[in-house]
Amino acid sequence: MRRAAAQALRSARRSPFRNVLITRAFPISRVNHALSERSASTATRRDAPTQIIRSSMFFRNFSVAALVSVLASGVWYYQRNPETRALVNGTSVSTSGSGLSATQYSTLASASGSIPAASPSPSDDQLTAPAAGSKRRVLIVQNDEFYIQELADDAPLTKQAEDDGLNRSEMLTPEQATQKLRKSEESYLVGRGKGVVRYDIVQIPSNNPIEDDHAEKIVEVPQSVTTPPDGNSNSDWMFWGVFDGHSGWTTSAKLRQTLISYVARELNSTYKSALTDPSILLPSPQAIDAAIKRGFVTLDHDIVHVSVEKVTKNMKQKAAAAELLAPALSGSCALLSFYDSSSKLFRVAVTGDSRAVLGRKNQSTGKWTATPLSEDQTGGTPSEMARLRKEHPGEEHVVYKGRILGGLEPSRAFGDASYKWSREVQLRMKQYFYGRTPAALLKTPPYVTAEPIITTTKVEPERGDFVVLATDGLWEMLTNEEVVGLVGQWLEAQPKSSGSSSSTASWAKSFFRSANNDLPVEKPKQGNKDVEEGQRAPIRQQQWQVKNTDERFVVEDKNVATHLVRNALGGRDRDMVCGLLTLVSPMSRRYRDDLTVEVIFFGEGDKSGDVVLNAEASAPKLGAKAKL
Repeated sequence: MRRAAAQALRSARRSPFRNVLITRAFPISRVNHALSERSASTATRRDAPTQIIRSSMFFRNFSVAALVSVLASGVWYYQRNPETRALVNGTSVSTSGSGLSATQYSTLASASGSIPAASPSPSDDQLTAPAAGSKRRVLIVQNDEFYIQELADDAPLTKQAEDDGLNRSEMLTPEQATQKLRKSEESYLVGRGKGVVRYDIVQIPSNNPIEDDHAEKIVEVPQSVTTPPDGNSNSDWMFWGVFDGHSGWTTSAKLRQTLISYVARELNSTYKSALTDPSILLPSPQAIDAAIKRGFVTLDHDIVHVSVEKVTKNMKQKAAAAELLAPALSGSCALLSFYDSSSKLFRVAVTGDSRAVLGRKNQSTGKWTATPLSEDQTGGTPSEMARLRKEHPGEEHVVYKGRILGGLEPSRAFGDASYKWSREVQLRMKQYFYGRTPAALLKTPPYVTAEPIITTTKVEPERGDFVVLATDGLWEMLTNEEVVGLVGQWLEAQPKSSGSSSSTASWAKSFFRSANNDLPVEKPKQGNKDVEEGQRAPIRQQQWQVKNTDERFVVEDKNVATHLVRNALGGRDRDMVCGLLTLVSPMSRRYRDDLTVEVIFFGEGDKSGDVVLNAEASAPKLGAKAKL
């Protein structure tokens, strides 16, 4: 989520949170398709066919980040040599293609809290003299902007971190930046033969630990739950979700563990009820949407209110209270997509400001069109502002400066109990445990809801449709059209297969840059008020003064989600990519948010029934997981 600069610089160290998975049985059998490292046991009803269950929920353990020195002059630089420990004084910085004048920086000091801001000059035996004329690449952070220059003939800065020993923040090389981009990428080939052929995922943290999360699951639904149109085979329910946490990571982690199960349980009940009426057999679109909403709202109620009920039963168990209330005190947006293979309907349920965009090829022009499947839900969205003012009449500051009560930007979210608990509950929690005093503006909570807005789109696998799901960290860097055009550019760079163009065997074999620098996408129509009001512009392009030209993009990655993130961070401008990835938490939060991107490709693929890890577009650590 976008934060004010003061919020962006928070660097709270959080204790490990014991993962609690609430399992609910529902009578459908699952075929899960991603990593089994965090599998959750589930149950099936006796009257449902038994299928093998594999969990796809994968939680990455990011190591605690190095403590960093924020230098008073705005220069960040560390050298790898562990024997070099001198603070730099009178540093000379020369330009390197940035167009900036040479600048003298002096009295470089640490601003890290317990470490003194100034250190005595080092003795001669502490210094390692650099080679004559040697230069080191350095990241300059000054006046909310950063530049890449060369630091000549200076000893590096170092700092002793509390947990991890000597840590250094050194300007990444392009090769190191690529390694960081690809560290968590995943790609899966879906051999179900039911409209989905592949999906790619990547995450890039800015906060430490990352506050984003995601979950994916394929559920094979027996005919005892739903009757497919052809009546010959079971349907697939496919779920993909991205969760954008804020004020901590615990709420988004809770959504990763439980949201799909809550929604699937409600869908199961709805479909089963429809089967009891021979005249309908399938539930209405309104009933399906209502089931998804119930799943969202029920889970949020459990997070925000049931947790309080459990805590108040034993006011002395403060350790248990910390665990139970953690997902309520932090918050998270949620974007969950639901694809029914029998109807080819793709539903997107959005709570917050993550976004889904459909890419579809225009057969007459050969270009792709970008269609948003969601609306950003913030205090600055006109429709959300109108809703809040209607629900809270007479409260002038219910929306203030684009934020709820002047504080929270998303108008819909999970958790965020301080915007949902009554004043009495908040005072009780503060008295017995911990928490903030209720805001003076708190009059008629709840001000924030987890109820999603749902859109439904008919997918056309035969046309090669694709959908991009991403947290707002991507959309504040790229427009909808740029994202769809970049996926189209990536597709055009793939080698042509002798067979079907959607054959999974042709994916990600080799890559090259398209000779045409223009993105193959239909440009947006000027003056489209609905789009302008519901979709925020990519503010980072203004912050970074990015040139609005397609020539800045590049194709280098086998994973299309990684391809999108690389181009969001600078694309062909390798200095910008390296600079943005060199920045570490908490400073990095000023320039980039956590990034979670998923791209789903539709088509007529093979019918092996397997979901296979595409090792060529996945991080090496996943390579051993050949078949899931």
